[in-house]
Amino acid sequence: MESKLPFGKKNYQWMIIGIVTLVAGFIIMSLDNKPHGFGFMGLTLGPILIMAGFGIEIFAILHKPVK
Repeated sequence: MESKLPFGKKNYQWMIIGIVTLVAGFIIMSLDNKPHGFGFMGLTLGPILIMAGFGIEIFAILHKPVK
């Protein structure tokens, strides 16, 4: 029986990983102790994680499920 869901199980797993990565990036940016978030975590580490999270989300959406 063919599933009526638009994505496969792996797609949803990758989407969850991407969301967790995005949330971790925003949390890391908010934990920066420098004024206005101008430290390493606020300007470098957090944005890198956020961009990685968006990349994972794009991969999860465009990846075709294996049948």
